[in-house]
Amino acid sequence: MTAATPPAPTVLPIPRGLRPGDTAALVAPSGPVPEQLRTQAVEAFTAWGLTVEVFDSVTARHPRYRYLAGTDELRAADFQAAWTRPDIAAVIAARGGYGAQRMIDLVDWDAVRAAGPKLFAGSSDITALHAALAHRVGVSTVFATMPASTHFDDTAADSLRAALFDPAGTRTVQGPNARSLVEGRASGPTVGGNLCLLAACAGTPEQQCAAGAVALLEDVGEDLYRLDRLLTQLLRSGWFDGVAGIALGSWTACGDPAAGTVEELIVERLGPLGVPMVWDLGFGHHRGALTVPLGVPAVLDADAASLTVNP
Repeated sequence: MTAATPPAPTVLPIPRGLRPGDTAALVAPSGPVPEQLRTQAVEAFTAWGLTVEVFDSVTARHPRYRYLAGTDELRAADFQAAWTRPDIAAVIAARGGYGAQRMIDLVDWDAVRAAGPKLFAGSSDITALHAALAHRVGVSTVFATMPASTHFDDTAADSLRAALFDPAGTRTVQGPNARSLVEGRASGPTVGGNLCLLAACAGTPEQQCAAGAVALLEDVGEDLYRLDRLLTQLLRSGWFDGVAGIALGSWTACGDPAAGTVEELIVERLGPLGVPMVWDLGFGHHRGALTVPLGVPAVLDADAASLTVNP
């Protein structure tokens, strides 16, 4: 029996931007949040003129699995409560880690969908929630360095702030080391995120493919053979079938020079797709990482090594 083809991504509605005085919810769908970084997150959003409400998951620890921010039920309940409260304009994942997939099926998605669109930001393990919101709610989201991350410096904060206060604005994503791997131009909605989580979402209800889309890929701390396996899985599962272009982020602490470079592996695995591809556009796991919205129209100009969103 042949598995059903996952749906292709489409351009999704963009929630209204934040305004000073709005309330933003800080939640922890995955890993626990150190107190110092929690303070950093609250101070950053407060400085933007926002009211910050810290939900219980942000200060919680799972009683047995210390890599989780509280129980699955607590993390799901916090996410749902934050989304469905009409006084909250944005839901922000404090950090990644691991655990988002464990709580997705505990969320009342009918209630979340009925509450309407609102801004959501996060990255890394939060890739699973981006996919769930695209599939179950039909709303664009923001792939960004999280405010309780050690990578959240002034550049990352400014990029996130721009995306939250003007989500429909046109902006160009181009890091200082961006360069073309395969020339050409491609357009389509943005989709993707963390490579490991994209592979982990294979076979789940929220899995999409990248047909007709500009696919975003990045990761952190993975050996070269693991990246090879993840890319190969997505290739074999058909995730890349019909992809319009590929926008690559950072690969912090990935690979082993003795085994070859990540760039060489990506060219070997994805180059035969023959679509425009840009290396190191500046998003991912590193200080100064840029924000990229998901589910919005974009143009990848590999000749200029840039990605323009909401063109």
